[in-house]
Amino acid sequence: MHFERLIALLELIAAAGRPVSVAELQRATNLPRPTCYRLLQTLVQHRLIVAPNDDGRYLIGDRLIRIALLGTSDADICQAAAPVLRKAAAQLGDSVFLSRLRRGEVEIIHVEPPDDPSRPYIHPGLGRRPLHACSCAKAIAAFAEPAFQQQLLNDDLARFTEHTKTRPDDIRTELDAIVRKGYAECNQEIETGIASVAAPVRLGNVGVTFSVGATGSARKFSTHYRERIGKRLTEISEEVSGAIQLCNLVEA
Repeated sequence: MHFERLIALLELIAAAGRPVSVAELQRATNLPRPTCYRLLQTLVQHRLIVAPNDDGRYLIGDRLIRIALLGTSDADICQAAAPVLRKAAAQLGDSVFLSRLRRGEVEIIHVEPPDDPSRPYIHPGLGRRPLHACSCAKAIAAFAEPAFQQQLLNDDLARFTEHTKTRPDDIRTELDAIVRKGYAECNQEIETGIASVAAPVRLGNVGVTFSVGATGSARKFSTHYRERIGKRLTEISEEVSGAIQLCNLVEA
């Protein structure tokens, strides 16, 4: 019964789509006011709901959003983000890809190539990417918890090319720079002749578990071009964030 009451309150708050007062929740559930208040405090303590304005009105909390996000499949995420990525690939003339953090690893889960068949492009492939060498992974790692970053620095870091950074101090400096700039770069660190740029996808206060990136030849991805496309990707990442969050609301 206790669990059912908690779930009922969560469902009401989620369905409202706006801050909900204790009085409204009490009327909707027919719970005694002290019981309703006690249950709400339990949900607050576990960060499943929040009262952002400290006015006794509640919204779904970041922890519950994170749980819902973890349960959203790659297929649903990709379907939601694909139109944004497709438009970006057409505008940039480069392959644009979406990456996801899961179980301590970053994977590219979707790629949209440019729509002009007469122009050459590089497909980054799907699957796991090294946290210290790929822009999509670094864009996520830079905003991760300190413990996660420390684990990264403690790992035996592979050197893929002469450009790969493997010294912990160099990687930490780069992660700090990514936070300042808002995007990450990979200049021939995984494969000679190939470069990429990626920006973190922020989902409210949930944290960074996705990134959106673009890749191409190192010749095209000059320092100036990487800076320009990095700034553009930070804008695209906001569109991707909106698409993913809408996907979770629809699924809920």
